[in-house]
Amino acid sequence: MRFSDQKPIFSQIAELLENDIIAERIPAGARLPSARDLASSLEVNPNTAARALQSLAELGVAQVERGTGYYVSEAGAAKVREFRKRSFLDEELPRLFRSMADLGVTLEDIEARWRGFIASATEKKDGIS
Repeated sequence: MRFSDQKPIFSQIAELLENDIIAERIPAGARLPSARDLASSLEVNPNTAARALQSLAELGVAQVERGTGYYVSEAGAAKVREFRKRSFLDEELPRLFRSMADLGVTLEDIEARWRGFIASATEKKDGIS
């Protein structure tokens, strides 16, 4: 895997695991890969992988069970969504607003696109394509 220079590798690994948690590919209560397995599969130092797992535990996304490893907490997916929502509202949305102002994009433009997106997503979810 190629990692970005924009943020620490352990953060990027934690983000990969978070993606799997919110997509329910790793459900609540499931065991996360060990630091050794993560390190091997991602070709990183085991300490880096361990730091990623520890960061998930510090956020309450995972819990450690001595001797057996890290597990997704019951509230893990909700915590990831909450953290990402806060980040989106505080960091990404202001950038979007600046771009909208620069380009003359209105809230009505955004609302029309949003409604189209939701309709398309609902059709795909219901198997209508």
